[in-house]
Amino acid sequence: MGSWLATAPSIAAEKKPEKPLGKAENCIFLWLGGGACHIDTFDPKRKSTDRKIAGSYYDPIPTAIAGEQVCEHLQRTAPLLDRAVLVRSLNHDVIDEHAAATNRLHTGRPTSGTIVYPSIGSAVAFEKGAAGDGVPAYVVMGYPNVTRGPGFLGARYSYMYLTDTTSGPTGLKRPDDISVSRQSRRDELLARLREGYAERTADRAVKAYTEISEQAFRLTGPRFMSVFDLDREPASLRESYGTEFGQRCLLSRRLIERGVRFIEVASNLNFVNGTGWDTHNAGQLNQHVLIDELDQALSTLITDLEEKKLLDKTLIVVATEFGRPPEFDGGGGRGHHAKAFSGVLAGGGLRGGRVVGVTDEVGREVVERPVSIPDFHATIYAALGIDPHKELYAGERPVPITDGGNAIAELFG
Repeated sequence: MGSWLATAPSIAAEKKPEKPLGKAENCIFLWLGGGACHIDTFDPKRKSTDRKIAGSYYDPIPTAIAGEQVCEHLQRTAPLLDRAVLVRSLNHDVIDEHAAATNRLHTGRPTSGTIVYPSIGSAVAFEKGAAGDGVPAYVVMGYPNVTRGPGFLGARYSYMYLTDTTSGPTGLKRPDDISVSRQSRRDELLARLREGYAERTADRAVKAYTEISEQAFRLTGPRFMSVFDLDREPASLRESYGTEFGQRCLLSRRLIERGVRFIEVASNLNFVNGTGWDTHNAGQLNQHVLIDELDQALSTLITDLEEKKLLDKTLIVVATEFGRPPEFDGGGGRGHHAKAFSGVLAGGGLRGGRVVGVTDEVGREVVERPVSIPDFHATIYAALGIDPHKELYAGERPVPITDGGNAIAELFG
């Protein structure tokens, strides 16, 4: 279980927010790992009638944003986009490398040999902490990965990870063949060993690990573990959320209600369409399976939060590491494309019903209002009431919270 809890500083560190910060309290970050194709989802272009011709694979449909369209397989989400912002001009310079691009989307920076930067989830955990007692500030529903980690902030601001929606953090539970009294003896022995070590050393990493492990074991109590009982939700609602990904989205809403501040929900952990969002070759044929799954989960999450008066307090982010080119590869799928791709921001008190950025006639290049990854991060931070120009500290070294990013100002106020 993961614990929970570059570039030189730019002139952006000296700037002050030009607009009042947002008032969102929580963030649900939906991660489409593999590279979701923007022109087949949120930025449709002319349809390709032959794979020798560049273009979208699906027909477009209208949305609640006047004059704007999305893919036909987003039919449930399309009428709700007046609560959302389509950011169609995301871009970065990481080409053809999933790990580096994933790191870029999570930390907002290139990797560095001198410093390990925190993920956006860890930075939010550091800035805001948990919103409730006895819960972690940061949860990842997916597999543990260094790109989601706390970097120089330390283990206290890392994540608790989950790989299913029903059993909770199984690594924290007492094994069935270990009695309560035996576990107590083990805990007492461990406490003495830790105390003795602490008296002999001032190792901050060990101290932080001790703190978060003690906090983690407190999560095994019935109050927190009850959040994983999805059967307490109406059957009709569980069905509305749909598949495994949808159930993780439902669990994310329950975790938000308990006070978890930042939750990443990974899409398609089990490659239900064969290739995931990395739609090379024949993966293109079944891309609609994932889009349908996203559509059902995202639309239900928006309406569920809205009905519970939580949508303005909760920022939903849909993100991926890069898009796909308008051309098809030799196997009929698509390659990688970082020069232009899409993200979505919904709820969170933002001024929804908007599109930010424009790509060219086939979605290959950004032609209007480019949004960098630092800008995207700055917008998320600002929505959560965090100054996107503040500085964190790696030891005594000041590090701006974003790499010169500026929030999308028109979404606030």
